Parts: sequence; C-alpha cells; structure tokens
Amino acid sequence: MAISVARLPLGQLLLDAGLITPETLEVALSRQKWTRAPIGEILVSMGAVTRDDVLKVLAHQQGLPYLSREELPSSVPILKNLSPKYLRQNRVCPVAVEGSTLTVATSDPTNPLLLDDLRQSLGLRIKLAVAPEEAILEAIERTYGAGATSPLQRIVEGIRDEGLAPGEGEEDINQLRDMAFEAPVVRLVNLVIENAVTAEASDIHIEPFEDTFRVRYRIDGILFDQEAPPRRLQAAVTSRIKIMAELNIAERRLPQDGRIRVTLGGRRVDIRVSTIPTVYGESIVMRLLDRSSIFLPLEKLGFAETRHLFERLIVRPHGMLLVTGPTGSGKTTTLYAALDKINSPEKKIITIEDPVEYQLKGVNQIAVKPKIGLTFANGLRHIVRQDPDIIMVGEVRDLETAEIAIQAALTGHLVFSTLHTNDAPGAITRLQDMGCEPYLVSSVLHGVLAQRLLRRICAACRVAHTPDPADLRALGIAEALAETQPLFKGAGCDQCRGTGYRGRTGIYELFLINEEVRSLIVRKAPTGEIRRRATNELGMVTLREDGWAKAKAGITTVEEVLRVTQEEE
Repeated sequence: MAISVARLPLGQLLLDAGLITPETLEVALSRQKWTRAPIGEILVSMGAVTRDDVLKVLAHQQGLPYLSREELPSSVPILKNLSPKYLRQNRVCPVAVEGSTLTVATSDPTNPLLLDDLRQSLGLRIKLAVAPEEAILEAIERTYGAGATSPLQRIVEGIRDEGLAPGEGEEDINQLRDMAFEAPVVRLVNLVIENAVTAEASDIHIEPFEDTFRVRYRIDGILFDQEAPPRRLQAAVTSRIKIMAELNIAERRLPQDGRIRVTLGGRRVDIRVSTIPTVYGESIVMRLLDRSSIFLPLEKLGFAETRHLFERLIVRPHGMLLVTGPTGSGKTTTLYAALDKINSPEKKIITIEDPVEYQLKGVNQIAVKPKIGLTFANGLRHIVRQDPDIIMVGEVRDLETAEIAIQAALTGHLVFSTLHTNDAPGAITRLQDMGCEPYLVSSVLHGVLAQRLLRRICAACRVAHTPDPADLRALGIAEALAETQPLFKGAGCDQCRGTGYRGRTGIYELFLINEEVRSLIVRKAPTGEIRRRATNELGMVTLREDGWAKAKAGITTVEEVLRVTQEEE
C-alpha cells in the first residue's frame, strides 16, 4: 500500500529526491537526538542542502505551491488588519486577494497557528503558499519600507486636509467644485482610471464605508481590492468623478448615470458612470469600454463544434436567434461577432442597444434613450419601417419588445437578441412567462445559445494539478476517468497577479429548435422536460460538458467550471 507524501518525514523526502545520501541522513538524525533541532535546519547547517531545497520539499510534503523570489508580487496587497510588523515577525506576506480568498506566502508552512490567526484577523479564506524567508522579507520591504511610497500615496500626501469635510448649502457646492478641480485630486482620479485600464479591468468600484474608502477592480470577472485613498478624500474623489461624467454634484440623494470619454496612451476609453446613495455616501461604479480594442471574431470566442451549428443559424434569411446568460457573460460580444460575420454590402443591419458598446462598420446602431421615449420597443417599431434585413435588439426586457421582435421575424427579418436565463431551454419558458403566444414562439425561434465566461489558466505558470474528488463528482466526472486525463491549474505569478488565471474564454450550450421541440413549445412543456429531450435525444452539449472539454484541453480548471455553472447543480 502506497504511503501518502504528507506522512513521510522530511528527511526521507529529501533522500527520495536525491538531495542527500543515506549516510548524510544518518548523521543528521544522530545530531537531532541531542540538539532537538528540526532535521531541515540540521541538514542546512551541515551544508548538505540549501534552505530553498528544504522549502521546496516541505511545500511538496504539505501539498502547497512553491513561489520563488521572482514569483512574489512586486508590491504585496495592503490589508487593514495586517501590519508590517506582524508580517515581518511571522515571515509571511499576502500574495493575492481573489474574492473572499487571500493567498499568503510563508517560510514556515508547518506553523499550526498561522492559518487560524489569519482567518480570525481577516475573516477571509486563506490559501497558503511556500516561499523563501529572504524573498518574503524583500517583498514586505518593497511595499512597506522607507522608500516604498506608491504613486497614489505620494499624491495623497500632497493633498491638504483643509476643506475636505464640506457642510451644507450653496457654499458646500462651491467648495466641492473647487476641490474637484485641484491638481492633486485630478491626478488621483486619473491614476485610479489609468491603473484600471492597465490591469485590463472591466469595472471600477468605489465604495464608502464607516471608516474606510474602498476601491476594487473587476478583472476577468472577479473583484480585486486595490490601494485606495483615505476616507477623508471621499467627497473630493466623488465630486471629481461626477464632474467628469457631467453629473449634478449637488444631488446626493438620488442615483445618477453619466459618461466619461478619455484617451489614455493613445487608447480611447468610454466610461459609463453609475452613482447610488448609501448610508456612508455615494457608491460609484465605472464600466470601462475600450473603443480602440476590437471585439473578437467568432473563431476566437471559445466555440468548439458548436460554432459550425451556430454559423448555420446566423445565415438564415429570417427567424429569431436568442443568446442567454447572466449580466457580464459576453452575450453582446457574441452577437457583435455574429453580425460581423454576416455583414456585407447586400444586407442592411440595424441594431438598438443600451448602450452601443462597439461601433460596427456598415451597421446602423441606435442607442436607447428612455428619458425621451426611445425605448427598445419604440425604437424597434420604427426600425422595421427602415427595410432592414437583420435586426439586433440589445435585450428583450418586456412583452411589448418581445411581440414586436417576433412580428419582425415573422415578416421576413432575421432577429438577434438576448435574454437573462440560466440555460438555453429556459429561454422558451421565459418568453411564455412574459406573455408571448407559444405558437408564435415555435414559429420564429430557430435556436438559443446559452453561454458563460470562465477564466483561462495563466500560460506563464501552468502546472499539472489533481482536482478535489468532490469537485469532480459535482461536475459529474468519474474519478477513474479524471486519473487518466492530465489536468492543470495556474500556480500564480506576477503576470496573473498570483491568481493562476489570465484572460477569459466562453463555454456554450446551443439548443436547436426542430419540429419535435416546436410541438413541446406549443403544448407548454416544462423547462425540465424540454431540457431532458434536448440533451438525451437531440445531443445538446451542456455548459458543464463544454467546460469539462476545456478543462481536459488545459484551458481552464474544474474549479472554474463549477464556479460559473453552479445553477446546474
């Protein structure tokens, strides 16, 4: 019976790795009897192995990743309850914050108190990694040392305290406006935006709390804490962003929406700004739309065999095609890629969107403006009078929009749109719940594509990995099958900010509508029955099956597939 690596003594592991000889181990063990020192320290003092050798084997013994000096971040994440003194004393440093999980590097993975101490102090899930003591101390000094002030800290130091707590009334508004135009505040907000663009973030979240001012970037679909200005600068930062977005800085009781257009490093970036009042001030979210970036063609969106079936649907002369998924799952990008694929001088394409995210050459694009009555339904009603061949509706939100879109499909137009449903068959039930007649839905609907975005394994630090058996069972994969299939994960490096992931790809579930399915739609069959028929008899590849195929191909991890397909459980 094989013995687990975790149960083998360190000396035996060093011996098995060929780093020491049996004779050396015997001498070290005899010294340990009277010194009581750890075997690793004794072997290092004998010159038989280096400290790095011992740490690498310890990491292997504990089942933890090993990070070299180069793999530690150039600037470690700063957390409120972790002082530089604590980090230095315990030879530990934060590596990355991912959602509610903190990865920390330690030079003593056998310390039984470290994990509990960090969990209680931070209230986060802790993942350990092993790194050399000298590298950890260097990383701490780079961030907290005497000369380690960041650009943001240098800007903050130059902002005076006077006038940062405005009162009420007209004087308050004038004071806010003056603060927003001060050079340090302008540079501070510009730096937050520039850092987000550099990090390829999709959103910036700026949130005030009782005693903190929080800044987070959404990168590859996950929120990450960033270095934030002190709480005293909340009014100045909020006012600056609202002025840039042409919002009313005097109105702090109601939500507001605006837009900022900036050019950074030759790249034109449009920023959608949304503010809402909270207990401790206005919370701001900025959605970054990089106008200089080109949306990906269908061939690069992560489609497998599904792409050829999808391409057959988008060249139909008329009918309706829906793309479903939650917010931020890439639905609009897929539709843009489809329109680009079929765009030609012989076809007239009109879109109505909220907002227009990318500009397509040769396509008439309309942005909805509800304040003046230009809604999806109203705009779509006028679009059909423009003699289009293809219509794209940004989203079917209500019965009126759905009915006009169906009528357009019935009268010889090809209509693309999106819906918010968990899976492809669920789109049919969603339309029926809105009030659409089943016989009309069955007449015009050609297919439904459900999709999700999942993170790619970082190519720079990809390593072999054995997933948790419970995760495999949750995915519906037999452990015996997984053992014969090499799987991977990212160990974490500077290029992926220690997360092990970099970039995203799509997983897809294409539901084709045939005569059998049309009869199910007409008799209002429940979603479960339609889904079973689609998977068992029509061979529909589900989101999880497509995700497993990408995990087998080394593109993503089993854990990531489970994260984005939780509703299938």
